[in-house]
Amino acid sequence: MHPGGLSATTITRLKASWSDDYEQWAKRDLSTKRYVYIWADGVHFNVRLGEDGERACILVIIGATSEGNKELLAVEAGMRESTASWKGLLLGLRRQGMTVAPELAIGDGALGFWAALSEVYSTTKEQRCVVHKTANILDKLPRKTQPQAKKMLHDMYNAENKVDANKLVDDFAKVYEAKYPKAVACLMKNTNSIFSFYDFPAEHWCHIRSTNVIESMFATVRLRTEKTKGCGTAKATLTMVFKLAENASKTWKKLRGYERLAEVIDIRWKFEDGIRVEAKAA
Repeated sequence: MHPGGLSATTITRLKASWSDDYEQWAKRDLSTKRYVYIWADGVHFNVRLGEDGERACILVIIGATSEGNKELLAVEAGMRESTASWKGLLLGLRRQGMTVAPELAIGDGALGFWAALSEVYSTTKEQRCVVHKTANILDKLPRKTQPQAKKMLHDMYNAENKVDANKLVDDFAKVYEAKYPKAVACLMKNTNSIFSFYDFPAEHWCHIRSTNVIESMFATVRLRTEKTKGCGTAKATLTMVFKLAENASKTWKKLRGYERLAEVIDIRWKFEDGIRVEAKAA
């Protein structure tokens, strides 16, 4: 059943069964799989929840297994900037059996997710989404300067190696520091986590530099939720979004270069500028 084939009438009729499906899914066993990468984001919908008319935010985590398959890991209602909301979600995943920390987490720097991640999976490396970072930087620049700045940022993220990327950071600062210090400060904040992807296989960079895997899926989901404005309760919205996301996930393909994931989790190896090298003994 594809999201594009679901009418508003069908969605309304299936709400009750979807709720049961969601409850079972949220308790499933995750202990038999190893999740190497995870992507996190808080997705807003044009649906009002409850009497206070609060706009819906669904917290989403997608994982990539050691076999290269992307899976919907968690879908919960919550507050995007709340550490407590994200911590509850991550602790839930750990209770379900995801006891081994992912190697890398990808998300927007504004999420409360990062503080929660450091408490639940303290060894997981952080990768800030370059798409979100670019938008945040450009928002602090006049419109006329944005095309040039955007090109400089894209050149930075597409540099051959981390040294060249950092040189381009310095170039950006030299160009914009005097007139637009807030834009430069935004770039400099969490700079190391912007370039974490260099410590992983080059084949995976297209997947792990951004949260596009979530953004692209929920573009489709939003089209369906817009047709069901009478959704009403938080639970109804959550279960509807879950089912649509679950169906959309059936079309996902394996990660490019998924064979390298075994090397990512093998302590004998590490990656420098996308290339595998032998890890030094501690």
